[in-house]
Amino acid sequence: MGIKTGVEPSDKMAKISKSLGIKVIKAIAEALPFEDESFDFVLMVTTICFVDDIKKSFKEIYRVLKKDGFIVVGFVDKDSELGAKYQKNRDKSKFYKEATFFSTSEVLDLLKDAGFKSFEIKQTLLPQDEKEDIIDGFGKGSFVVIKGIKDIK
Repeated sequence: MGIKTGVEPSDKMAKISKSLGIKVIKAIAEALPFEDESFDFVLMVTTICFVDDIKKSFKEIYRVLKKDGFIVVGFVDKDSELGAKYQKNRDKSKFYKEATFFSTSEVLDLLKDAGFKSFEIKQTLLPQDEKEDIIDGFGKGSFVVIKGIKDIK
């Protein structure tokens, strides 16, 4: 995907990323160690459920994005069938035990609060009766991807 730099607090995950040729900075999303307007885009996939403060994370991402930069957030919608299953079985899951799940509406509100606009939304992991693998919007698919543009005020 052309990812050159990553932020990762976990040594184990950082090692995996480094093996894929990614420069890894040990840090957290709530306190990014980068100058203002450093990046064209930021990608967060299956990450927001593990950050301690999603609101602060989005504000930090907004800060490090260049003018007209964008964020891409991919996550399991808590209002989906899969999201409900993950939440129900959280205590039994080694992976999701500490996770906080969000609905698409919640994520959109948090992104707007951080200053993002002009959203594109796609969804996948759809019910079997859907003819497509990926469709616009949200509410049918379990996995949602939102792209938001940095709004220059």
